Amino acid sequence: MKRAAMLAASAFSALSLAALTACGTGAESDGTTGEPRPSASVTKPPTPAERLAGLMVTPADVDGQPVEPPSDDFRFAKSPEDVTVDQRVCAPLARAANQLPLGDPQADLTRVLSKGPTATHTYITLTTYAAGGAQAVMNEMKKAVDSCGDGFTAKASGGTSSYDSVTAEQVAPAGDESLGFKAAMTFRGVTHTHHTEVVRHGEVIGVYFAVDGMAFADARPSNAKLPETVVKAQNARLK
Repeated sequence: MKRAAMLAASAFSALSLAALTACGTGAESDGTTGEPRPSASVTKPPTPAERLAGLMVTPADVDGQPVEPPSDDFRFAKSPEDVTVDQRVCAPLARAANQLPLGDPQADLTRVLSKGPTATHTYITLTTYAAGGAQAVMNEMKKAVDSCGDGFTAKASGGTSSYDSVTAEQVAPAGDESLGFKAAMTFRGVTHTHHTEVVRHGEVIGVYFAVDGMAFADARPSNAKLPETVVKAQNARLK
């Protein structure tokens, strides 16, 4: 099923803080009593990867649905650099459809949710960026949606995915900015449509992608839509 789905589609450096200490005591002298005063403990900020792990939805957020790492067995590509696109401007769309990080993030994390093996699978990819990076990614995504309406073709070790069309879609406002689009493709004479939403919250971006993998395996049309409850739950976590 993952193979079919793939055909449809993808630190902050820890700041080291040293406490000032009195000479040879490991503690600061109290000017009133002359006795040592314990130094304040320092908590390191989370790394970008740790931050994303804390932002990802949990089963409790989505009515008990499993939130799992995607299988690596039939990945379309291991990295964005492994993907070639016939139109360079469309590369962000190919990455979004294959759970590959957009732009140049500090960290990324992908999880997949599904109510069962034959149900639509929803992929969530979170990425975090240095200042200005997330805004640049959104600009590239908007340009791609506007420029790739007639479709595009992406190739990687996992195969070739040819999209017939890309169409912008209205999505509920979320975060600092959001956009949505649908992409259609023909596989073995059958048309499949999947939907993607991209949301920016500060320097974090969430990409939500839905695909009906069993429809590809069964050679029946599909129109995999994003579950509203999952999108709302993840957006709430990002606030």
